[in-house]
Amino acid sequence: MLRAGGTDAPLRGVWQATAIGFMANNVLPARGGEFARAYAASRLLPCRFTTALASIAVERVFDGLVLVLLLAAAIAAPGFPATATIAGKSLSSIAWWTGMVFVVLLVMLFAIVHAPQGALRLGGDAVRAVLPERAAGFLVTIGHHFIDGLLVLKRPRDFALVVLWSFVLWLVNGGAFYTGFLAFHLDALPFASALLLQGIVAIGVAIPSSPGFFGLFEYASRAGLGLYGVAAAEAVSFAVGIHIGWFVPITVIGLWTLARANLSLGDLRARAEPA
Repeated sequence: MLRAGGTDAPLRGVWQATAIGFMANNVLPARGGEFARAYAASRLLPCRFTTALASIAVERVFDGLVLVLLLAAAIAAPGFPATATIAGKSLSSIAWWTGMVFVVLLVMLFAIVHAPQGALRLGGDAVRAVLPERAAGFLVTIGHHFIDGLLVLKRPRDFALVVLWSFVLWLVNGGAFYTGFLAFHLDALPFASALLLQGIVAIGVAIPSSPGFFGLFEYASRAGLGLYGVAAAEAVSFAVGIHIGWFVPITVIGLWTLARANLSLGDLRARAEPA
């Protein structure tokens, strides 16, 4: 995605920024890791903070669409109760409305990247109505750099690669959930249940919350596994175990990478808090 915008983005620098961002999500509240990843990318790669942030926004939209599609596939799998509910709401309706939100966001991003001048003009008019000319001009300049991070949406080949890798990533993540089932002796669950659970968990932790999403992750896991008849105690044990198993490695790797990049948690916090 960064290369589509003309950025020289070697794998090592992208990996370092991603590791730092995931670590920051584990130690900063309100999903501050997304801003921390963009900041790390701006320090480790020849790209602007706003361009990196735009690429992350596109990534999250693709993630949401792929997750909803996999969630829908799990709901459609044989044996899944069509009337299943979470917190009193139909799971099918949750998937439908969540999917529509991401479709609307994708359409908006497409509109911005295919008609940048019009989008910048409308945005500029809006900010000039409430801000001084100098501040408005600064925000419009930022908007230009933000659009650079959306250019992947204009290139069919790059677009297709992002979709492909999004599916690969989330199928591998579903495999990690299923491996957790085996480790906690929940091997009677089908693979479709892993796809469903990761979708429910992803929707749950999308809400800005405590560092590491502790509490939301466990609640969502308990609700998702409950649809398959897993007892609450077993579901929570699985959730706590797999959550810690994922939390520790990326946090350690991210902190090590942060130190190697001559950055600090204070730098990340300073960038995340105003955002």
